[in-house]
Amino acid sequence: MVNLVSASWGSTLTQTDKQQRIIAAIDLGTNSLHMVIVRIEATLPAFSIIGREKETVRLGDRDLVTGCLKAEVIERAIACLRRFQEVAKTLNAETIIAVATSAVREAPNGKEFLHKVEAELGLSIDLISGPEEARRIYLGVLSGMEFNNQPHVIVDIGGGSTEIILGDSHQARTLTSTKIGAVRLTNELINTDPISNAEFQYLQAYARGMLERSVEEVLANLEFGEHPRLVGTSGTIETLAVINAREKLGFVPSTLNGYQFSLKDLHEWVNRLRKMTNVERATIPGMPEKRSEVILAGAIILQEAMNLLGLESITVCERALREGVIVDWMLTHGLIEDRLRYQSSVRQRSVLKTGKKYHVNLEHSDRVAIFALSIFDQTQGILHNWGAEERQLLWAAAILHNCGHFVSHDSHHKHSYYLIRNGELLGYTETEMEIIANIARYHRKSPPKKKHENFRNLVHKEHRQIVSQLSAILRLAVALDRRQIGAIQRLQCEFIPATRELKMQIFPSRPDDECSLELWSLDYKKGVFESEFGVKLVATLEEPAVVVG
Repeated sequence: MVNLVSASWGSTLTQTDKQQRIIAAIDLGTNSLHMVIVRIEATLPAFSIIGREKETVRLGDRDLVTGCLKAEVIERAIACLRRFQEVAKTLNAETIIAVATSAVREAPNGKEFLHKVEAELGLSIDLISGPEEARRIYLGVLSGMEFNNQPHVIVDIGGGSTEIILGDSHQARTLTSTKIGAVRLTNELINTDPISNAEFQYLQAYARGMLERSVEEVLANLEFGEHPRLVGTSGTIETLAVINAREKLGFVPSTLNGYQFSLKDLHEWVNRLRKMTNVERATIPGMPEKRSEVILAGAIILQEAMNLLGLESITVCERALREGVIVDWMLTHGLIEDRLRYQSSVRQRSVLKTGKKYHVNLEHSDRVAIFALSIFDQTQGILHNWGAEERQLLWAAAILHNCGHFVSHDSHHKHSYYLIRNGELLGYTETEMEIIANIARYHRKSPPKKKHENFRNLVHKEHRQIVSQLSAILRLAVALDRRQIGAIQRLQCEFIPATRELKMQIFPSRPDDECSLELWSLDYKKGVFESEFGVKLVATLEEPAVVVG
């Protein structure tokens, strides 16, 4: 995230500034880079779009042999992002939030590209997983249309992936992401122009086969008697809506929001598009530049999705991932408290759901989390300067630190890393999941080392430091509940600067419990903490607090 102006939530802002903030969101898609700039009305809360930018960069046009992003495509993307920054600055955006999806996720040099952007432009881009992309698309659609507590299926066809989502007015029941998109299928499966019958039939069968699992998951989460409405978002579906409206109505509506077309209309367009050359498709009234190259593959994906879902019509929503990024930002900054309140706790619910999935002892994990956060809070500004975001990552790691037992007791800390890293926690970026997984990985045994591949995955020095320091704190917290019976009630820390001692007073839950195993474990594990923070830890057992009355 990059700050464009110095304005913040501080006292320097007027009341109007606090209520009307301007922020920008960028979506680095497989086909195009999009930016939306919005004015947030915090008192409503809502936002109005004051600017849009789009450029077809084709990040998905990767090297066929290595799968890497091409050098010329990277340069095009950076030039585009630089232009986006200038536009955002012109419109007085205080912050740009940027996310990257499948093309960057899958490219071996994807992270190198993100670091290059950060180095050259000062723009931090969050890499998000497929399910997280689906969640933010869902938030975007929710912000743009009323669901009226009825089930809706959302289909978002991108360049590299297709998200199918089932939700109602507040809850996403199913979030799926499949590795098929308009650009991906065009590049991989279409070699004739116009497409040959053999390629067309294979394309249909391939799309259907790839979508089957997602659709089955959606249908399995529908309750008996429910009849969902189908909503479509993003470039492929908007283009199909435009060319259909232009032909059927003779004009394009001023907004595509709410525009409907049928599966029958779609079948007709697929049959027409398959017979055309790329040049002929480009001349269709309403066809955007460069969309003609990939529209057939995108239309086939939609056709097969609708066939599998058994839904006969689709309603267009112009809001999707970019707007979802805005909504997510509003949620994390406490600006939404009404109908989307349920979404604001998505991180916590996702962590607890993952813990239950892997049969974590949540009572023990909760005590460990409480001790870890207590040490974090009492040493903040003294031994470290991490803030609320890092504190939340520590909490998540503390809750899930033992989930590796689900695989095996031996080396369970290493299993915890892999389960967390690949568990697709919602509400977190790929980098945040990597940090959480690493903190959990180092709650025991060896401290972080550069030779460890999982630690090397953290390219930023700051992220490695977060892991090193917070995992050292987590080690102490785990020791404090060594018997997993809640033997320790609370702890009190005091730092002595002259001797660089951290005195830790430990208060037992029962007066007759000497907590010898907890004290032994703390003494055994404190070395990493002492080394990391350059202190000497001195722990003492105190009399338990006497409760009067």
